[in-house]
Amino acid sequence: MKRVLIEPGRTYGFLDFIRIPVLVCPFFTLIKIINQAAAAITPSLQVLVTASFVDTALLIFAGNAERGEIRLPLLGLVLLITYNNLNWQLMSFVNLRSEMKLTRVYRSQVVEKRARLEYRCVEDNETWDLINRTCTDPVGKIRGGFDSLTGAAGIVLRVGSLLSILMAQVFWAGIAIVAMSVPLFVLAVRSGKEIYEENKEAMKFTRRADYLRGVLQGRDSVEERALFGYTDEVNRLWHEKYESARRINTRVNLKFFVRMKGSSLITVVLSLLIICVLLFPLKSGAVSVGMFMALVTSTLNLIQMMSWELSHTMSEIARNTEYLKDLSAFAALPEMQGALDPPEESMPFECVEFRHVSFRYPKTEQYILKDFCLRMEKGRHYAFVGVNGAGKTTLTKLLTGLYREYEGEILLNGKPLESYSQAELKACFSVVFQDFARYQISLEDNIAIGNVLERREEKVREAAESIGLSDVMERLPEGMKTPLGKVKEKGVDLSGGEWQKVAVARALYRPAEVRILDEPTAALDPVAESDIYQLFGQISAGKTTIFITHRLGGARLADEIIVIDKGRVAQKGSHEELLAENGIYAEMFEAQRSWYQ
Repeated sequence: MKRVLIEPGRTYGFLDFIRIPVLVCPFFTLIKIINQAAAAITPSLQVLVTASFVDTALLIFAGNAERGEIRLPLLGLVLLITYNNLNWQLMSFVNLRSEMKLTRVYRSQVVEKRARLEYRCVEDNETWDLINRTCTDPVGKIRGGFDSLTGAAGIVLRVGSLLSILMAQVFWAGIAIVAMSVPLFVLAVRSGKEIYEENKEAMKFTRRADYLRGVLQGRDSVEERALFGYTDEVNRLWHEKYESARRINTRVNLKFFVRMKGSSLITVVLSLLIICVLLFPLKSGAVSVGMFMALVTSTLNLIQMMSWELSHTMSEIARNTEYLKDLSAFAALPEMQGALDPPEESMPFECVEFRHVSFRYPKTEQYILKDFCLRMEKGRHYAFVGVNGAGKTTLTKLLTGLYREYEGEILLNGKPLESYSQAELKACFSVVFQDFARYQISLEDNIAIGNVLERREEKVREAAESIGLSDVMERLPEGMKTPLGKVKEKGVDLSGGEWQKVAVARALYRPAEVRILDEPTAALDPVAESDIYQLFGQISAGKTTIFITHRLGGARLADEIIVIDKGRVAQKGSHEELLAENGIYAEMFEAQRSWYQ
């Protein structure tokens, strides 16, 4: 049974850093916990074994012991040295296996949660930042939280074992070190919280700097960088954001270093005092030379743990709080029911009707659609035209179920649209959006993912040839098996128009009854755009097609043109009918007439 790790409504706490690895890979997690415990008591064992070895060696040199008595302490030293040398190799293997399983299980559930999110989460800047923070290296953050918690427990165990050795010989020395460690612990927690808040502020500048760095270095913007020569100006803006983040981080790190190292000086003075006091029982013979060396070693180890390891671990725990808060908020984001379901094998289409539909995007007051009414029938070609922002693309988002919070009714085949599952809507509609995806995979795969239920090479080739990609397939060194883009070795990039044809071929390969082109050819010249629409319409004979555009070359091919203005249907009819009305459409066409002559 699959264990659910990303639970809506769950408030994640520090124990989840242990719970999640235990649920995913219990065996390797148990090994890591046992190893952490073993590593924690090893310093104390090493102190005792070293003391026994030194004392036994001195007795042998003094003639007060047999040589064979050195064997047991020597064996202990050998075992400890062997453990220290081999342990890192074993744990490297354990960490690798546990990370692989966490990637397969936990990271997969994070990705699935992201895929199930309602579309409004993706379009909202605040939630998109949250999604990016949570989904960036989730395995590394869980592993870091696990290591910091088990590390803190290990430090407590090490401190306890070393203190027990020290207090067994000099009781007051252990009490003094514990008393001195309390303010250091409190200071570490307070510093960790301050670092958390300061890092949140620094992250705002870091994210902006990262975006500007992408503009400066990214391949997508190389042409405009060369054409407009804005590199120096963007570099200046990047430097400002980078310096703002660097100054905050430097201030935080300096404050942390001064506080912790300043406090540790007190511990150093106390430790030196303890070592000096131990000279008296050593001189009187109450403490052996080996035990004196053991006590000095344990005291110095305590200094290291109290002054640096403890503070660093507490800082890491405080920093991991940010991920836990983000994870809780991410898990609570609303999901779209059935978002991961594959499309149905077939979904008939007879008609779709908008009845007095009004819609505005979340967190906004302005209506994009207002009292929108329209009916579309099976087998006809429609064109939605209007200026940018008129609501054309919003209609596509409503039709495909990306947004369901609207006023009025949308009826598909006479039934409310919300009564259909996502699998049914996926089977009914095939869309090519203006910002279509360019997948860095083979040409064949680029087209085939349009239909996850069936993959037939001859059908993929047919879709590619039908939209005019025959020349591209002949030119590519491995034909349809050639990887596209520059990610893979021997990958071949395509022109903007060729990428657009690949996106259209992907939509054609999908056996949907309604095919929508949402301005995917906006980067083409008007004549080329009109040709694509004409070809798409011919290929889609017998299907219902919808062209969404603000340019009217392709609109003339439609059976019915719908002019959208201020969120309403302002006009509808054929090209000739709308020209005769001498309204908005006629004005737009006259303004664009020269594009098509």
